[in-house]
Amino acid sequence: MLTETKNKILIISPHPDDETLGCGGTILKHKDKGDEINWLIVTKMFEKHGWKKKEIFLRKKEIKNVSKQYKFKKVFELNLPASRLDEINISILIKKFVNVIKLSRPNTIYLPFSSDVHTDHQITYKAAKSCLKWFRHPYIKNALMYETVSETNFNFSTKNFFNPNRFIDITNQFEKKIKIMQLYKSEIKNHPFPRSKESIKAISLLRGSQSGYKFAEAFQTIFDRSDLK
Repeated sequence: MLTETKNKILIISPHPDDETLGCGGTILKHKDKGDEINWLIVTKMFEKHGWKKKEIFLRKKEIKNVSKQYKFKKVFELNLPASRLDEINISILIKKFVNVIKLSRPNTIYLPFSSDVHTDHQITYKAAKSCLKWFRHPYIKNALMYETVSETNFNFSTKNFFNPNRFIDITNQFEKKIKIMQLYKSEIKNHPFPRSKESIKAISLLRGSQSGYKFAEAFQTIFDRSDLK
């Protein structure tokens, strides 16, 4: 359950659409509470890396439309090459994250699961985790990992699996989450493709059944330093 105090939220997504797949309903719930929400997009498409002009143009349009729906206070775009974060010195990424954190001063950070299949997700998590030391940024009180359909659920490891311990009721936000996800015309496709309306609904129903809600989003807590109320 979200607390009643106003918070500053930072959503870190390796790629546009991760934020909606992983915590779209929760973002909307934070917005309903009047929380300040910022979005950090780590990667970008580039022609020199094989993306077509049409794809790049569509992605820019999707980001703009999605941002309007969530009404983020600010969208930070690092513009690092998609699917190539492993070619970048992680210290560079950490410095960029630190700059965003200093500017947004979040109380709560949402970031991708540490063992997602996509390397961009793994590296994003690793770099972000390095920025969570309390003595560097004491205003950060909570850090949670979200699950991303098509990345988290394709981790077939017998050890490093997503183990949620925080559930947020998104019953009232679910339909809008789906509508926002459908703005990603380049990403959402028909079932059984993982990023489909049916798959998103299925995982939301499953998490709801685990937590006593109709629809829910699940998170794995990295740490929680919030005071008892």
